[in-house]
Amino acid sequence: MRDNSSATKLIRPVILRTRPTGLRRQPTGLWWGLLGVAAFSFTVPFTRVAVAGLSPLFIGSARAVIAAVLAAFALSLTRQRFPRGAQWTRLAVVAGGIVVGFPLLTSFALTTAPATHGAVVIALLPAATATAAVLRARERPRTAFWVATAIGALAAIAFAFAQSGGLGQLHWADLLLLGAVVAAAIGYAEGGLLARELGAWPTVSWALVLASPLMVFLAALSAAQQPPSGTPVQWAALAYLGIVSMFLGFFAWYRGLAIGPMAQVSQIQLVQPVLTICWAGLLLGETLTWTTIFGGLAVILCAGIAVRVRLNPPPTPRNRS
Repeated sequence: MRDNSSATKLIRPVILRTRPTGLRRQPTGLWWGLLGVAAFSFTVPFTRVAVAGLSPLFIGSARAVIAAVLAAFALSLTRQRFPRGAQWTRLAVVAGGIVVGFPLLTSFALTTAPATHGAVVIALLPAATATAAVLRARERPRTAFWVATAIGALAAIAFAFAQSGGLGQLHWADLLLLGAVVAAAIGYAEGGLLARELGAWPTVSWALVLASPLMVFLAALSAAQQPPSGTPVQWAALAYLGIVSMFLGFFAWYRGLAIGPMAQVSQIQLVQPVLTICWAGLLLGETLTWTTIFGGLAVILCAGIAVRVRLNPPPTPRNRS
């Protein structure tokens, strides 16, 4: 026993040195999240490019079909175990949010809304994701969290009103964009939790496979109603949406959320609308107005405050002894 004890003592310093590595998981999650956000930042501009020549229904469904084929190949190649029990229901929630809801709603919205406009409304996503995570985990954040989230939502709605011609003139595209934000937030929050059980990329892969029958049907229906005929650039944009936005980007994003903390990683989404607006100007030649700049800054600021407040809960009172 004495020898075993001394051996244990020799091993202890090695174990102790591994603890800081665990602490370094946090920035690792942030870097993975940033990689995912960089991939997602091209989604709105490339969707805007694709809808110029392809049906929005075809774009929203075909991109999911492309990603589902890649996902099925990756799952079979690595022989991933099948989800079990309630995990299928949770995967359905993820699929409904990020495979069906967000792609279809944004595709229809961007047939009329400029990419910069869409980027400002979608800037609500970080606060919405943090809110979904709060509700999913049944947390009780401070009142400041709800105040900042509400102000951010009002700022986005006010921006939409201003761009649409005033109060009472909210365009249907804005409603679709707001619906896309809600759908993605739910999918992100549930997917981030589920990724801790199934793994980051298997989570999005199973969600894609689960939704594939519906998306194949919608793609075929759209092609029958309006045969797709786009330019090479528009087809390339669709390929990016399917391969990167719907598949590879989620590898990095869900890995970041799984490493966590989820609300802190979701804060990186604040960079996404800034990048998207830059790409819209560089790739699409869209001009920036002061309304877009101030609207985007207001939404991003409120979203950042909401996430930061949730990350810093009030200190627990110490027990007096």
